[in-house]
Amino acid sequence: MSLVASGAALTAVPGAAASDWSRCLDGTDDRQAVFARAAEVSGVPQQVLLGVSFLQSRWDDHGADPSTSGGYGPMHLTDFAVSRDPKAATKGETSSATPDAGTVDRAAELTGIRAEVLRTDEVANICGGAALLASYQPNTTADNPRAWSRAVAKYSAAGDEATALRFTDQVFDVIREGETRTTNDGHEVTLQATPQATADEQAVESIGLLEPENDVVDCPESLGCESIPAPYEWYGEPNPYAYGNHDLADRPNDLDIDYIIIHNTEGVWDRALELVTRPTYLAWHYTLRSSDGHIAQHVNNKNVGWQAGNWYVNMHSIGLEHEGIAAQGATWFTESVYRTSAALVAHLAEKYDVPLDRAHIIGHDQIPGVTPPYVRGMHWDPGPFWDWEHYMELVGAPITPDRRGRSDVVTVAPGFDDNQQLVTHCEDDGTCDPQGSNFVYLHTAPSKDAPLVKDIGLRPNGAHSTRHVSDIGARAAAGHKFLVAKRSGDWLGVWYLGEIAWMHSPKADPVVLPSQGSVVVPAADDEVPVYGRAYPEASAYPEEITPQDVVPLQYSLKPGQAYVLADDDLSTDYYYAKTFNDSIPGDHTVVVGEDEYYQIWFGHRIAYVRAADVEIRNGIAKLL
Repeated sequence: MSLVASGAALTAVPGAAASDWSRCLDGTDDRQAVFARAAEVSGVPQQVLLGVSFLQSRWDDHGADPSTSGGYGPMHLTDFAVSRDPKAATKGETSSATPDAGTVDRAAELTGIRAEVLRTDEVANICGGAALLASYQPNTTADNPRAWSRAVAKYSAAGDEATALRFTDQVFDVIREGETRTTNDGHEVTLQATPQATADEQAVESIGLLEPENDVVDCPESLGCESIPAPYEWYGEPNPYAYGNHDLADRPNDLDIDYIIIHNTEGVWDRALELVTRPTYLAWHYTLRSSDGHIAQHVNNKNVGWQAGNWYVNMHSIGLEHEGIAAQGATWFTESVYRTSAALVAHLAEKYDVPLDRAHIIGHDQIPGVTPPYVRGMHWDPGPFWDWEHYMELVGAPITPDRRGRSDVVTVAPGFDDNQQLVTHCEDDGTCDPQGSNFVYLHTAPSKDAPLVKDIGLRPNGAHSTRHVSDIGARAAAGHKFLVAKRSGDWLGVWYLGEIAWMHSPKADPVVLPSQGSVVVPAADDEVPVYGRAYPEASAYPEEITPQDVVPLQYSLKPGQAYVLADDDLSTDYYYAKTFNDSIPGDHTVVVGEDEYYQIWFGHRIAYVRAADVEIRNGIAKLL
């Protein structure tokens, strides 16, 4: 029940039309109905109000908690002035107010609704957001969505023209295409498609915002990316190894780019920029801001960022950091950041020939440790609350069945909004707010009461995996592929980390899709080593470069088992780049081997096997 049903939320504010806003507050708290009332009272076309809210929050509400970018409720009203100068942190400046920041207080002035209620009550929040949007519109009698382009752009509070225009275009994309969604608190909301709706770019340009600095960016012009370079500096003279925070290269001429990695910053935008511009830290290629999806590029894509925790993957990847904290999920992962990130990934994948699938558009949590001691320390972001199915659809490669009939190769697709798995320890009290999740759990037997499967890399003592938010040991995530080895009622037994793991997939509501695919099996009746990198054989290294050991991980592919092939065209190479600007003979050298490796779906993370150790077989029919 809305807190404002009694009207007690209203205060006497000079100039505020409190009686009008009482009509907005009075009635059912069904979210669809609230949007309709707010549109009627404010004069904002309902599809515009719904489109703006969808970009800001996907119509979700988080009670009294703000989003991690400082916004409250479905309309993302801000409680404090937030700098939109993306370089403020790197210049040592404090956040400064902009005319459209701190919108809770402005909405309170417009509606007479107390600021406290605007923060905590979803009905009041929508009414306040509608009032704010209307205040940016010279003519509130206009019922054509296009006429509201300027107001939509101002609502974004963007500090530059390109970001404001991108936000406006994304809102109109949603209006044009339509959306239906069940919110995190159970409301069914629909935005009917308006196919002819388009944004008025000239109206956005009339606001007079600045253009971002575009010194060195690899980005579609429509995204308005800017350059905030990561320093390539030598800081430890005379030590040639004391430099940061990335390595110069000539990709894709010397090294293929095979992966795009989705990270989250585990902190706020300003902190991320401070770290990536620190010579002694690590660098990644792009950072995306939560509130509006704004993008800054730090490292030229031809160079190797120190971002994945695995040098082989670093050599062959581009890293995207998204402002956010994995355990908090949806409060950071806005529709705006999903759409901007997806547009950037689609551009990069096309330019660098990266396959648009979940074997190559991967989370940081999918990166394997390079050797056994490193497995436990690998990252788990973007975490269980990143909506992979929605994201891949935006990228242009939706996770869909690619086979009509039954197949023993399956792709995980549990849905997101209504897939609220039990997760623990997001908060200090051990709880997590219920929200959509991107995975299903894997058990040791076909029963929900059976323990979760083990991951000996994460728990060498043999303990079972847990439901802790950071524990990826028993998760089959959206887009991951498996071979079904056994079936038992509504349960599928799949090969996972060397054992059978069971996932619940009722026939009436399956969590997997039938898929095409090949699998790898041991070539001989022996266990096959599994690796975290595809390095050359020792004989491939020149005399001046010490060969890197090819060390198996603590897992193996056992006789009688089969795992889905993810990539059979990998580079077997090693980029020797140890010093600043070729300080040592032989430095900045790509060593290429003749040994071949395959990438396979092995556990939650990707893994590599030597081609000579395995055979490739058709995975659609029963093999074993």
